[in-house]
Amino acid sequence: MKIAYFDCFSGISGDMTVGALLDVGLKIETLEKELKKLGLSGYQLEVKKVVKKGISATQFKVKIEEEGVERRFKDILTILEESKLDEEIKKETKKIFFNIAQAESKIHQKEIDKIHFHEIGGLDSIIDITSTVIGIKTLGIKEIHSSTLPVGKGFIKCVHGVIPVPAPATLELLKNIPTYSGGIESEMITPTGAAIISTLAKSFGKRPLMEIERIGYGAGEKEFTIPNLLRVSIG
Repeated sequence: MKIAYFDCFSGISGDMTVGALLDVGLKIETLEKELKKLGLSGYQLEVKKVVKKGISATQFKVKIEEEGVERRFKDILTILEESKLDEEIKKETKKIFFNIAQAESKIHQKEIDKIHFHEIGGLDSIIDITSTVIGIKTLGIKEIHSSTLPVGKGFIKCVHGVIPVPAPATLELLKNIPTYSGGIESEMITPTGAAIISTLAKSFGKRPLMEIERIGYGAGEKEFTIPNLLRVSIG
């Protein structure tokens, strides 16, 4: 059985996850072909090799034309249900978005159907999350394990104003998962990253016994004192 270990020493985000999966073996042509099944337009994928603190990595970005578009949970479900994606990919992607909706529902004290996604409802987040599930299935990964998670510290600006790090949605998604500050004055785990890893990982902690076959690095945009990378090992 093929397993993957997500070494989140610099945290995790949606684009870092997709970057790491591309770096470890997912073909961009395969990803683009699968994403067309979503039936969405108005975006472009940008993939490039970068170096962070001397380590080569893949950086993934979604460039979008839309601005300020808010989607409700049921809008995203409709996109997925009407897509031509494999049923297993639809199921796992919907599960991640459901967990986000649950977290937002608790924070804002609203019913799930009335939750409006802001940043997470954007086209880039939809592409990031769907691409992650596509990558995991395409690479034949059957089980995911993760390191403990550094959340960062400080404050960030969002649509609701200035909020503490980790963001409330992030912290809600990471309940019952081992986390620590990491000592870096920045958001190290985004809500999208938290949703992906909390939904897909079977365990959090030390690297399991495995014979590593491939290693990939996904690059984040920010510059830290440590390499801002997500390392994924497959074996």
